[in-house]
Amino acid sequence: MDAKQKEFSQLIKNNQGLIIKITRMYTHSPEDEQDLFQEIVLQLWRSYDSFKGDSKISTSMYRVALNTAITLFRKKTRSPQTDELLDYHYKYFLEDDNEKQLQISLLYKVIKMLPNIERAIVMMYLDNLAYKEIAETLGITEVNARVKMNRLKKTLKELMIEHG
Repeated sequence: MDAKQKEFSQLIKNNQGLIIKITRMYTHSPEDEQDLFQEIVLQLWRSYDSFKGDSKISTSMYRVALNTAITLFRKKTRSPQTDELLDYHYKYFLEDDNEKQLQISLLYKVIKMLPNIERAIVMMYLDNLAYKEIAETLGITEVNARVKMNRLKKTLKELMIEHG
C-alpha cells in the first residue's frame, strides 16, 4: 500500500461515522447500507485527488457522499415501503426500550420521510456543522440553509407528534 492509499484509508477510518449516517438515512436495509457505503468510498477515492483544500475535508466528503447517496436513491426502482420494513429497520436502534432510544428511533424514522435535500440538511445540522458548511456542501446560500433548517424543525416536530 503506497502513502496515498494509507492516507486515504486513514481518512475513511477517521470519518466513517459521517458515511454511516448517510447510508442509514438513504437506505432501508443493512445490505443496502453496505452497498451504499462501498459506493461512497469508491466515489471518494475517485475524487480524492481533486480535494483542493478550499474547504474542510469533511465538507468535501459530505458533498461526495450525499451526491452518491441521492444519485443511487434516484436510480433504484424499489417496491413501496411498508410499515413492517420500517419497524424492522429501526429495531436495532433500540437498547433496553428506554425513552431516549425510542425518541431517537422516531427521529430517524421521520427524517427518512423528508425529501433528499432536506434529509441532508437535518443530518448535517445534527452533526453540528455550521450553516456555512451546510451551504457549501449543498451549493446553497447560508441564509437559505438557515431558513430551510428553521422550517424543517417545525416539520420534524409535527411529524414526531403525528407518528409518535
